[in-house]
Amino acid sequence: MDLLTLLFRLPLMPLRGFVQLAGILHDQAERELRDPASVRRQLEEAEEARVSGEMSDQDVADVEGQAVGRVLSTPADTFPGSRARGNRS
Repeated sequence: MDLLTLLFRLPLMPLRGFVQLAGILHDQAERELRDPASVRRQLEEAEEARVSGEMSDQDVADVEGQAVGRVLSTPADTFPGSRARGNRS
């Protein structure tokens, strides 16, 4: 990298770092969202709430539908404008 290129890229380096950090955080959030243990925990909590009377059967069915949708959907389904991870630079 020559001096002229460095001179023009230097002001944008913090922004590139911020964008890369945002990508890493997004990937981690996606992993946690689709983690089977997290989904199972949510379903167990919903069932406990139904048994204790805090939630109705319809509310539990809604939670189950959302949980199954989270596991079965792909990241592109969740964020239509997102690109594949390998295409970022």
